[in-house]
Amino acid sequence: MKRPQIVIALQVVFCMCILSSCVSRKEIVYFQGLEQAGERLEMNKDKSLKIKPNDLLTIVVSAPEQAAAMPFNLPVMGMPEKGDSGFSVTGRQQLQTYLVDAEGNIEFPILGTVNVSGLSRQDLQEKLKSEIREYVQEPIVNIRLVNFQVSVLGEVNRPGTFEIRDEYLTLPKALGLAGDLSIYGKRNNVLVMREDQGKKTYKYLDLTDPGIVDSPFYNLQQNDVVYVEPNRAQRQSASYNRNAGVYISIASVLVSLVVLITN
Repeated sequence: MKRPQIVIALQVVFCMCILSSCVSRKEIVYFQGLEQAGERLEMNKDKSLKIKPNDLLTIVVSAPEQAAAMPFNLPVMGMPEKGDSGFSVTGRQQLQTYLVDAEGNIEFPILGTVNVSGLSRQDLQEKLKSEIREYVQEPIVNIRLVNFQVSVLGEVNRPGTFEIRDEYLTLPKALGLAGDLSIYGKRNNVLVMREDQGKKTYKYLDLTDPGIVDSPFYNLQQNDVVYVEPNRAQRQSASYNRNAGVYISIASVLVSLVVLITN
C-alpha cells in the first residue's frame, strides 16, 4: 500500500473512532414503558394549583344586576401608553390585582379580610360566591392567577422564564416551552426547585421513567425552577461529539507529520 493511501486509511479509522459511539434507547427516549402508567396519568390530570403568599390575583364579580355587584370590584386602572408624538396618552385599561400577604390573606371590598392561602381557584370562587350571595343574587366570580411563572434553565434550547396562562402545567410542557432539552442535557437527572410555605424543596426527576407522573413535582407550581444538567459526553447529536471537528483536524496533522518523518 502506498504512503498516501496509508495516511487516508489512518485518518478514516481515527475519524470513525472519534465519531462512532453506542447510545442506547434507554439514555435518550422519554417515558419508557408509558403504557403501564396510563391510569396514573389520568389521576394526576385533575391537580390544581393552590394559592400561596405573594400570589397576584384578579377577581371580577358580576351578576344579572351588575349595579349590585359593582361594590365588590376594584376600580379599573387606565394604563398610560406613548403615542407616535412621544406624549403619554391614556391607553388600555387593566384590572387591579389582589396581593396575597404573608399570612395568606387578601383585603376584599365589602367582605374585608379573606383568607385564601391553600385554596384552589375553584375553591376560592365558591367561597366568595357564598359570602357575596348575602348581598347579591346569583353572583358570578371569575378569578385568575396572573403571576404564574416558571423558569427553565440549563441544557435546553430556549432557557428563560415563562408566564403561564393556564393553571395546569406539567414538567414536559415546561420543557416544551423552553424548546426541549438539547442533546447535551441529562434526561435522567432533571432538577425541580420549589418554595413551599417558606421552605425550599427540590427533587431530581428521571424523564425516561414513566413513574415520574407519580411525583408531586411532575405538576409544576408558580415560581418553580427547572434545571437541566449537562451530560458528560456533550454530544452534538446522539452519536457525534461536538469537538469532533477539532479532533479530526489535529489527527490529520499528526498522521501527516508521522508519515513525513518516517518517509
